[in-house]
Amino acid sequence: MIYPKIPLAQSVIEICRLKGIQHIIISPGSRNAPLTIGFSNNEAFQCYSIVDERCAAFFALGIAQQTKEPVAIVCTSGSALLNYYPAIAEAFYSQIPLVVISADRPKNKIDIGDGQTIRQENVFANHSLYNANLTEAASVQNDNLISEAISISKKQKGPVHINVPFEEPLYDTQDFCSVKPTVKEEVVVEKPFSISESDLNIWEKAQKKLILVGELFPNTIESKIIEFLAKDESVVVFTEKTSNLHHESFISNIDTIITPFTEEDFKEFKPDLLVTFGGMIVSKRIKAFLRKYQPENHWHIDELRAYDTFGCLLNHFKTNPNLFFNDFLLRVDLSVRAESRTYNSKIQEIVAYRREKQNDFQNQVPFSDFKVFDTITKALPKNIQLQVSNSSAIRYLQLVNLDSSIEVFCNRGTSGIDGSTTTAIGAALVNNKPTVLITGDISFFYDSNALWNNYIPKNFKIILVNNSGGGIFRILPGHKETETFTKYFETSHSLDASNLCKMFDFEYLSANNERELEVNLDDFFARNEKPVLLEIFTPEKENDKILKDYFKKML
Repeated sequence: MIYPKIPLAQSVIEICRLKGIQHIIISPGSRNAPLTIGFSNNEAFQCYSIVDERCAAFFALGIAQQTKEPVAIVCTSGSALLNYYPAIAEAFYSQIPLVVISADRPKNKIDIGDGQTIRQENVFANHSLYNANLTEAASVQNDNLISEAISISKKQKGPVHINVPFEEPLYDTQDFCSVKPTVKEEVVVEKPFSISESDLNIWEKAQKKLILVGELFPNTIESKIIEFLAKDESVVVFTEKTSNLHHESFISNIDTIITPFTEEDFKEFKPDLLVTFGGMIVSKRIKAFLRKYQPENHWHIDELRAYDTFGCLLNHFKTNPNLFFNDFLLRVDLSVRAESRTYNSKIQEIVAYRREKQNDFQNQVPFSDFKVFDTITKALPKNIQLQVSNSSAIRYLQLVNLDSSIEVFCNRGTSGIDGSTTTAIGAALVNNKPTVLITGDISFFYDSNALWNNYIPKNFKIILVNNSGGGIFRILPGHKETETFTKYFETSHSLDASNLCKMFDFEYLSANNERELEVNLDDFFARNEKPVLLEIFTPEKENDKILKDYFKKML
């Protein structure tokens, strides 16, 4: 075993090992050499070299997203550290554990004009759960800070920052570890949960209960709870594709159902009680509805956080949904479910009507983004993981049907377009499932350094929907066809991914019409010996009109 000679570096490495961190993503540099040497020469760690720090952080995010365990990212001093920030913010809002370990100059080298120095301490203060600013010498205090940072990342599910100053020489090594840090054992105590009689009374009296489910890891909710909610006529369950929660009575195409509502419909559908759990909500329309027609009571269930998304949050239950609803199963009076309660049956009538209208529309819709997403989702193999980029891609996916065996993930913490491809690659590396990324052109080209990666599984696949710009801006209110709009909002372009695929050794397929798409999809899914990208070119200026026609047809 080879160890860096600097004791502080040894302490960081040993505590990471003792705390069970396995995956270390390292970006090249000199100031972080002691950490790089120690991590890469220790069999306890799986180390990866990712040059671009922004990609490195999103790659780590993808791994942590799947494993639910802290993943460490290691970089040199200076601006390298700042490139982690987009992924740090995403991890913060998506509750994903990341441990940032940044090498730094000693304090006497900061702000004196020395190379590659910035003010690194607390640089992520607004979006990190803990900031451990170490001193140069190994010490019990440093050990405690390192240990506490990793524990907080794990328990509170988010990013932490450990800043480690090193003085030269940086590359000296030895064959033994000269430090023996101790760390406290993690003791997880599951707190008992019980709902109050007054809250139980609110539940039983509510004639209209809306359960709105955000982003969830697959198989989170117990089957008996799913059945409990599905059988209650006073309950409507709205899910999204990222909810990964399925029942034939649950409604996953929220926008399709409520967009055509009149003011009278909205008033009729307004819930008495709103119960939310899971992560961020994609649908802007459901947010607008619940902000305007606020329920009397809004409960949110989450062990850590509760965002007042709709401006009417009254109760935060600091537990998980299974413990919460299991308490209901034991105590709720099922006889209260009177036949007069019709909240669910009424919405199911609307769902059936919209389904007929949607089928008619899909059968006659011309080649477009909408048609492409309808065709793709019908062709996707079962039991895969689907990673989706933000903006148009995730919103179109909300409108079409998807087999319940397919797991769906999307970076909805900050909803940014940056890092979607790299996150998908990190996730694909550890999830043991065939992984497909569906992405738009702006998101893909923005994150093109994601392909500069030696760890891409050979069966990883990308579907790139290229409509020559940021098509989502055409859907937004106030769009006018002007040079300013095309240049600064839509950012119209004529790029394709063929040369990127050549450079990064991806197989490349393309489709310009419906027939080519159907033929190439079969070929695309059959290729598993090398990463493959299918680029689908859709009309730049028709997609927004077709989408608006879709919602009109739902009336």
